[in-house]
Formats: sequence, C-alpha cells, structure tokens
Amino acid sequence: MIVIEAAGQTDVGKKRKGNEDSLYLDDDLKIYVVADGMGGHQAGEVASGLVVKTIQDYMRSIRNNDDAEELVGIDQRLSKEANRLLSSIHLGNRVVFQKSEDKPGYKGMGSTVSAVFFTDHTAIAANVGDSPIYLIRGHEVSNLSVLHTVIAEQMAINPDAERQLSRKFKHMLTRAMGIDRTVEPDTCEIQCFKDDVIVIASDGLTDKVSPEEIRDVVGEHPPQGACQGLIDLANHRGGDDNITVIVLKVAELQEEKGGLLKWIARLFK
Repeated sequence: MIVIEAAGQTDVGKKRKGNEDSLYLDDDLKIYVVADGMGGHQAGEVASGLVVKTIQDYMRSIRNNDDAEELVGIDQRLSKEANRLLSSIHLGNRVVFQKSEDKPGYKGMGSTVSAVFFTDHTAIAANVGDSPIYLIRGHEVSNLSVLHTVIAEQMAINPDAERQLSRKFKHMLTRAMGIDRTVEPDTCEIQCFKDDVIVIASDGLTDKVSPEEIRDVVGEHPPQGACQGLIDLANHRGGDDNITVIVLKVAELQEEKGGLLKWIARLFK
C-alpha cells in the first residue's frame, strides 16, 4: 500500500478577477485532480467544477463495487483501475458537453483535466488538455502527461515548430473536456518508489515556473510548503493567470499486513 503526503492550493493570481481552476484531493480514495476551465461569463468555473465533481462522484460510487459497469469500452491494455479513472473522465466530458448544450450562456465552455489515481503499488496519470503532471524522482523531472496543444503536437513532428509558430498557439488546445460529445484522454501507469513526488498544476503555474524550478522547490519543502512556495513564485513573476498546484509525495510503501504469514500458510496447506 502506498502512503501519500498530499497538499493542494489554488490562487486567483494577480490579473484575473475570478478563479476558473478547480482541484480535488481525496486521501481516502487516493485520487487527485486539477481542472482549468475556459469560457466567458463564469462558464469556465462551471466547467472545471463539473469535471472534478463528476470524477469525485463516480470514483466514490465504484470504490466498493468491483462489479460496477464501466461507462466506456474496456481497454485491455490498461489495468482495471486505469479503466475506471478513464471512465470517470469520459463521464465528466459528457456532463460538461450536455450542460453547454442545455444552457446558451455556457455554450462552448470547456476545461482541461489532469488526474492521478494511486493503486496499492502504482500511480495512474491521465489528462486532457495542457495542465501538466510531473514526476520528480531523485534529481530527474519528467512529464507523465501529454500536452494537447497545437505547438506541442507540431513539435512532436518538427522540433523547431515552437520557434516557427506564433506564441498564440502555445495554449491553443487540440483536446478539451466538454467541447465534443467524446474525448480521448492520454494515460500512463508507473511503479511508485519511496520519495517519488508527483506535481499536478494548471498552466498558471507552469507558464511562470520551469519544471526544474518545480523540482527544486518540492525538494526543499514538504507538500504544503511547496504548494505555497510555487504559488508565491508564480505571483512574483506576474501571476497572469489562476494558479493551481497539487503536490503528492510517496512517503512510504507498506506491504499488506500479514502478507508474509498468509503466504507461508498457503505454502504449507
């Protein structure tokens, strides 16, 4: 079993009047979510709120029901837990899309979503949009998410695309929650090790603070202090957008109690 030290914080920043980011931390379920909304007349706030609430409700509903029917087709390449996380994201997309169809003022609203779900030994990361998920292991920092932006996708084809394209394409999303009836999240599942740190953030943080700087801050502070330090740093550099961050540290890896004795008992049956 994985023991997680978790903290999360959101801040309106220095330039925005409202906060369209939403976050969700559940130490019981071991699921953690950041959503960055978009749309006028507070529609972005509505979209991101619907995303995290739908994920929360779905994951809670299946916690003790191994026979719960999944909402989308099972991907045989993924674990049961990964399929359930993806099902919650697909449902969140449907809820936001339907709300935007039902209410004219919400037409075209959408949100990113980045989520991490811990099993007994692994971490599952899934995302839609450009809110990154970083893994910090030792002195190395890597991205567990896939950025769904015009520039990121063009750079996968042509590494010089960032220099050739206008900066306006940096945050032009190619996928978002609630824009279409269906959505295609990206996902990965990794083995966890003691002292691993996973950071989920909105682009209000990562536009101002580099992955290496994030690594350094979380290496110097416990999760709560790291959240505050990162938000302070982004605000110090302008705070142009809402800033949201969740810091997750693998504090301990515990074997199931009695696991060895159960194994010995089975051996001598």
